[in-house]
Amino acid sequence: MYPVYYESAPRRDFISVMVSKEPPEPPSKRRQSCRRVWNRLSRLQRTIICAILVVGAMSGLYIANGLMNELPDDKDTLSQRHNVFPNDNVVHVMDQRHPDKDTKANQRLHDNDDKDGEDQKLHFEQQEREKKENLEREEKAKMKPKIADAVVQPEVKGQKESIVGNQEEDEGIGAAGGELEVNEEKKTKGQSQDGADAGVDVQVQVPNMEDGVGPQNAQQKAVVEAFKHAWKGYKQYAWGHDELKPISKAASDWFGLGLTIIDSLDTMWIMGLMEEFEEARRWVEKDLVLKKNVDVNLFETTIRVLGGLLSAFHLSNDGLFLEKARELGDRLMPCFNSPSKIPYSDVNLDTGKAHPPRWGPDSTTSEVTSIQLEFRELSHQTGNDKYKNAVDEVMGHIQSLPKENGLIPIFVNARSGQFRAGATITVGARGDSYYEYLLKQWLQTGKTEDKLRDEYVTAIEGMQKNLVKSTAANGLKFIGELVRGSFSPKMDHLVCFLPGTLAIGHHNGLDASHLELAKELAKTCYQMYADMPTGLSPEIAYFNINNPGKPDIEVKNADTHNLLRPETVESLFYLYRLTGDKQYRDWGWKIFQAFEKYTKVQGGGYSSIGSVKDTKNPRFRDKMESFFLGETLKYLFLLFSDDPTLLSLDKYVFNTEAHPLPIWRP
Repeated sequence: MYPVYYESAPRRDFISVMVSKEPPEPPSKRRQSCRRVWNRLSRLQRTIICAILVVGAMSGLYIANGLMNELPDDKDTLSQRHNVFPNDNVVHVMDQRHPDKDTKANQRLHDNDDKDGEDQKLHFEQQEREKKENLEREEKAKMKPKIADAVVQPEVKGQKESIVGNQEEDEGIGAAGGELEVNEEKKTKGQSQDGADAGVDVQVQVPNMEDGVGPQNAQQKAVVEAFKHAWKGYKQYAWGHDELKPISKAASDWFGLGLTIIDSLDTMWIMGLMEEFEEARRWVEKDLVLKKNVDVNLFETTIRVLGGLLSAFHLSNDGLFLEKARELGDRLMPCFNSPSKIPYSDVNLDTGKAHPPRWGPDSTTSEVTSIQLEFRELSHQTGNDKYKNAVDEVMGHIQSLPKENGLIPIFVNARSGQFRAGATITVGARGDSYYEYLLKQWLQTGKTEDKLRDEYVTAIEGMQKNLVKSTAANGLKFIGELVRGSFSPKMDHLVCFLPGTLAIGHHNGLDASHLELAKELAKTCYQMYADMPTGLSPEIAYFNINNPGKPDIEVKNADTHNLLRPETVESLFYLYRLTGDKQYRDWGWKIFQAFEKYTKVQGGGYSSIGSVKDTKNPRFRDKMESFFLGETLKYLFLLFSDDPTLLSLDKYVFNTEAHPLPIWRP
């Protein structure tokens, strides 16, 4: 039983208000009642009530005075400061990036009782409506994709957007956490500046949609429709996740960084899909969180995410993408804190802890040597050399190691810094983009680092001597592998990037034999598609070099899958752009039609397939790789372009994930 406490009745320190349906008392009685209530109040209660009244009166005067100060001298001044509309209660400062988006804000105007005041208000509202219409027209014009047709010289004053991060190391994650400082002299890249330094040629042409951005012919329009179909499935079932599983209508995550969105940014811009681009941009701004407890692969994150952000920055001139790129670069930097100059393969984006791959102690050679374009460009844009210095040390170390005719093994140890003894030598998986980036780094720097070019030339000579063979039946040239020192007639589809790279090298002054080899290899790569019943290439092919009575190409059961890869159409794009031979367009169109027929999924998306040999049941693998939108469809769109200046190969260099980065002017 709980104790009960009794207290005397408390004093009634409150105001009682009676509500009654009876008619109100005469004024004299009401005033007497109020006076009696007031007299019954304690001194403390009276003091509080008086204080509240005084504070309220002062606040009212202060607010009224502020509103009077806010009123502009004329209506034009007010319209410049805010968008004013008569239906809402909230005033938003005009969004300078999208003046037609979310700008229906309003400010309550003081009503005038006289007719002249009403006329002024109506006149003002009419002016505002006209200004809004003009802004909408201007914004629509601005939203057309613009691609600078010249490389901006970073040394020109006012040309470079200076981004300076916090240089202090933050818990071992580089300069993460530093705020960006944007040089106010330059809000967008790719615009000519009056008064630029003498002797510097900064000629910039910004084409509009009619000048080659967006679909120009039926083939390009078909590719754009394919992209929309893929994007529809991703948006509906996997938005914000890394990749779409189109058969099960679900999402798949690798790093949880929205790989498909970021890989697709520049593709959408080039195709003129501005609504989709803006939707993706908003996701990057609001939902792309880089400080997260997840281990990511240095190479894949660099080429897809860092490369995608930098490319989107260059095409759109939107500093958001550069800010995100800088933060990501900082979070990847701990990979370079290894005992050797070779970076670890993986790093946790939150803790900054880097480590070798889970499956073994070695890093993949192509991975640690195919991050240079992106980190160099990040230094070029931020003014912080730490990114470039880190990747340059990697290349310098690899160049110092012994090689076989310029060819490298596919594994290198991050602790010892040495190649794995007896490792396979291939231009396919784990070796491919090392050779690609030797040439492209030389191009990126305006052909100033000749040592990179020389290493590339030596490697191509090594391929021609040790890896290039021809089939016994029809003389198809292909590139094999050295497995424990012995030749294997195996060629990955990944090798099909090489014809394009060889063609670019020849375009930039390298030997004519490079272009001839490029044409021969491109023919073989296309034949890997044409020989299959579905018209799609297997992941791996073996070539017959001994028996003229057998087919040139053999595909083992374990290798019949197709992952929607881009390498062949990539090379077809380069060869068509540099030679003008329409044969490469015809091949590309047939490949595109095969993708449409055998990989397209009803309802949205495309899927990799399990067998390129089976036309009745190609066996969907339920996976749409982000590179299908970021590379395959982009290269097809560029292949079918009638504008040879669109992303000119003299102005841009594509990273290994098809993200275009500007070539620096020496």
